[in-house]
Amino acid sequence: MNSFFTALVNPAFPFLQNALLASLLASVLFGILGSVVTVKRIAGLAGAISHAVLGGIGMALYLSSTRLVPFITPMAGAIIFAVLSALIIGIVSIKAKQREDTVINAIWAIGMSLGVLFLAKTPGYRDPTSYLFGNILLVSRQDLVLLAILDVVVLILVWRFYPQLEASAFDEEFARVRGVPTNLVFLIILGITAIAVVLLQTFVGIVMVIAMLTLPAATAGYIGRNLAGMMILSWIFSSIFSFAGLAVSWHYDLPSGAVVVVLSGAVFLGTTAIRMLVLRYQKRRGVTP
Repeated sequence: MNSFFTALVNPAFPFLQNALLASLLASVLFGILGSVVTVKRIAGLAGAISHAVLGGIGMALYLSSTRLVPFITPMAGAIIFAVLSALIIGIVSIKAKQREDTVINAIWAIGMSLGVLFLAKTPGYRDPTSYLFGNILLVSRQDLVLLAILDVVVLILVWRFYPQLEASAFDEEFARVRGVPTNLVFLIILGITAIAVVLLQTFVGIVMVIAMLTLPAATAGYIGRNLAGMMILSWIFSSIFSFAGLAVSWHYDLPSGAVVVVLSGAVFLGTTAIRMLVLRYQKRRGVTP
């Protein structure tokens, strides 16, 4: 691992320093938004949004390459598709709960299929794997600035509206009775998650972003006593997994995003197994958990 730390402080490898900073900035979003997504049990919604993003990326690449809309960028296209998907899913979830699963699956499939079709008709070769699985070593200074801005926005919103967020996350009916606009809170959560997904896909890619929004938060859920504690622990876990994954991937020449997710998954599964054994032991001893 010495080679990783040596390269990290070497000015000749600025991309590695950018990657480390990006992983730490992304951990803020993984920790905070991941906790909310996990507690509200909307991982499926976030997954549909993250996969629908490919449609926006493919559309933007096609429009810019064919000069129909030369100024559009893949990120702009991704944000358009992500926000539209979030609004559609959110409105359907609020107005027609029984149709939610169908709409989620439809947006998931249609978004990815449109992305593949647009990429197929885009002049020149476009490799979708770079968008599906990401490459944190290619993170730019602009990506870092956008991640930092979104981190600040999310932190301010959570600090300002934490009571409403916590009430809405754990018991919507109670929150609604107390005057919390739960539908608006839900739509805002989906909207911010959609934008975060677009930025985070640079880190671990579209396919893996949903894993990092759930695994650290799910691990933290075994320890955290409330939503705030879960957010902080998930933030810490995400930072540790990201740093360790980056170091391991550098040392063994492996895709960094995949390594981060595998480490996160291994810790989550290990924690789950230990918890099951502890609960079984307590049950045999007649101890109430």
